[in-house]
Amino acid sequence: MDTLTKTVAERGDLAHLALFLWASGASTLLAWSLRELSTANRRFNDFVKEIAALNQLFQRRDK
Repeated sequence: MDTLTKTVAERGDLAHLALFLWASGASTLLAWSLRELSTANRRFNDFVKEIAALNQLFQRRDK
C-alpha cells in the first residue's frame, strides 16, 4: 500500500505542475494578446483622428 500511495502522490504532483504550467502559459498569452490589442486600438484611433483632421482641412478649404 505504501508504494501505491507514493505513486499516486508523485503523479499528482506532476499533474499539478503540468496544470500550473499550462495555466501560466495561457495567462501570459492572454496578457500579451490584450496588450497587442490595446496597441492596435490606439494606432487605429490615431489613424481615425488624422483622417478627421484631414477632412476638416478639406472642408475649410472648400468654403
